[in-house]
Amino acid sequence: MNSGKMIGQTISHYKILEKIGEGGMGVVYKAEDTKLDRTVALKFLPQHVSLNVEEKKRFIHEAKAAAALDHPNICTIHEIGETDDGQMFIAMGHYEGQTLKDKITERPLPINEAIDITIQIAEGLNKAHKKDIIHRDIKSANVLITTDGVAKILDFGLAKLRGATKLTKEGTTLGTVDYMSPEQASGEKVDHRTDIWSLGVVLYEMVTGQLPFKGDYEQAVVYSILNEEPEPITGLRTGVSIDIEKVIFKLLTKDPSDRYQHTDDLIVDLRKLKKDSKPEVSISKKKTSPEITLKASRKVLILGSIFLAIIIAGYFIFKGKPESEMPVIEPGEKPSIAIVYFENNTGDEKLDYWRSALAELLITDLSQSKLINVLPGDRLFGILKKLNLLESKKYSTEDLLKIAARGKTNHIIRGNYIKIGENF
Repeated sequence: MNSGKMIGQTISHYKILEKIGEGGMGVVYKAEDTKLDRTVALKFLPQHVSLNVEEKKRFIHEAKAAAALDHPNICTIHEIGETDDGQMFIAMGHYEGQTLKDKITERPLPINEAIDITIQIAEGLNKAHKKDIIHRDIKSANVLITTDGVAKILDFGLAKLRGATKLTKEGTTLGTVDYMSPEQASGEKVDHRTDIWSLGVVLYEMVTGQLPFKGDYEQAVVYSILNEEPEPITGLRTGVSIDIEKVIFKLLTKDPSDRYQHTDDLIVDLRKLKKDSKPEVSISKKKTSPEITLKASRKVLILGSIFLAIIIAGYFIFKGKPESEMPVIEPGEKPSIAIVYFENNTGDEKLDYWRSALAELLITDLSQSKLINVLPGDRLFGILKKLNLLESKKYSTEDLLKIAARGKTNHIIRGNYIKIGENF
């Protein structure tokens, strides 16, 4: 099928307008349903696949499985059809928006937004799982976020009905390697819990902006999935509570029996997280180093009070700087401050993760004040990333002025920490 020649053609009662995507299971076009006067997405199987009996069966299963799922978080299937030359197609709902993959590429998502999207995906999967339908290819590229913020699960092309005739050759894996569960990656029999694992990968990706299991080639990724643990989220991003990290790591438990068993239980935990979403500082860089685990506690609050006293004393980087170098602040506007990552003066690189933790502690505490505006941790992270300063151990005055300009703040707070014995 020549995708260019398809534009302007009418297939059945669908007038093809433009090509909008292409993947392993076919080409997708935007089309006009001339009978019902609506816009749809038409997904075609490649002709050589349409002629393959086994692949054609899989495609029909996709249509039947997805068409049976009436849920706001699942892409609607209108019709399955076949062209005069034997090409199979599905007419699906067409939605304005962007894929979750594209959304994540722009930046890691705010925590509450990531939780909300995960709840929506889980609710769609819950509907499917209750009908004994497994998606088998949950990934950020298969989730569309509409302009209204609704998550739509796309492409049940790899869905498999439990108990149905096996449609793949022995040992063949279906899905995208980066998001595969250990049992799927190793070619074992899978159930609905493989979707739960994949959703954990998507949530990790939304929060950190990267995948939990990586490699230069597919076999390396599979090895990582089967044998390695993801990098702790609190070591990659500030302001992430230990509770959401626990949820993600439960989703990514290698043994399916230790994972969330049903999406219902996951939804309950996520809704509680969303309700209790007050930021907290909780750092655990390595599981093998319990002595350097920091949780929100009385000691931390005391530290916060000490730092607050330092800030009130007025240690600002702009003191004495020429007026031309300072951001313009309108008269009567509340003072605005940015709290940059601290300098590690302990001489121990393993304690570098405190740099962001201490900054986030101050951001959390001072954000409660009605007298000042504090640059949020997520925005600071984005600014540091854009300025290539995330890995900087120390900031120059020029760096700080750039951060202030990007964050539109008129004060910068910086600090350092040392270790004497067991005390900081």
